[in-house]
Amino acid sequence: MQNLNELKKRIKSINDISQMTNAMQLVSAAKMRRSMVLHDSVHPFFSLCSKSMAKIISSSKSINNPFFEIEQKKIGDTWKIGYFVLSGDQGLAGAYNNNVAKFTEEHIQKKILENSRKNISTDYKLYVFGKLAREKLTRSGYKVDQEFEFPINEPTFFQARNVASIVKQKFLQHDFDLVYLIYTDMESATKMVPVVVRLAPIDKKSMDELVTRLKVELEADEENREIEYLPNADEVFSFLVDTYLNAVIYGAMVDAYSSEQTARLTAMDNATKNAEEMIKKLELISNRARQAKITTELTEIVNGAEQVNNL
Repeated sequence: MQNLNELKKRIKSINDISQMTNAMQLVSAAKMRRSMVLHDSVHPFFSLCSKSMAKIISSSKSINNPFFEIEQKKIGDTWKIGYFVLSGDQGLAGAYNNNVAKFTEEHIQKKILENSRKNISTDYKLYVFGKLAREKLTRSGYKVDQEFEFPINEPTFFQARNVASIVKQKFLQHDFDLVYLIYTDMESATKMVPVVVRLAPIDKKSMDELVTRLKVELEADEENREIEYLPNADEVFSFLVDTYLNAVIYGAMVDAYSSEQTARLTAMDNATKNAEEMIKKLELISNRARQAKITTELTEIVNGAEQVNNL
């Protein structure tokens, strides 16, 4: 027979947890709504910048800009790669942070393997937003810059601009040959997947992938329209690089923030439902135990009365 006192304590404990998860669910719902408004307001700007860059790249035969030049490596050379990874500072968001860390590990291992087959070495460094993925990647032995700390809560364009300046500085100083941005793309309220975008150098392939992911389409009259850039395409491209980097990083930060809040909302909703189911099961067990106890006590009373009558 289950101990009634223990059952009551378990029910109370689970009920307290249920109240906490329900409160966190409400907070996440409010944050998610704000993040979705921010996401929807940023997306047109994000898309327009990507669309403009893609149009310049596709319409220009050659662009003279360091951000459009891909260095060719020979046997024995080393690819220097920088990763900017967006994760969260808080847990209780399901597999959100673990998925980001796992995706980052897989991308690094893939690059190392591809380069090793060409007899080219790989040197990389990780710059991780949020402490959870940073701690996990550090424990796993990956090269993480511990001085780089950017909170992911309530992303601002000012933060994105600061990160973009770091990316631009390190690339132009040849600290890195390639710079990637890894974040969680919120395709829908139920589908969030980690993705990687190459920030630098910029080429047609990476731009086409980004435009496809953003579902940006050129109008029919734009496809064959020739655009004249003044003073030339190089100058316009150079002018747009900063805006493009700011937009891509800010858009990724907003996407990551929205994905985290949605993941936490889902996780807390599931936790609350599971707690309610556990409480129902425990209450059923408690009722059965109480009934069994009453039956036992009645049986003892009846047996005692019979013994008294037999005296």
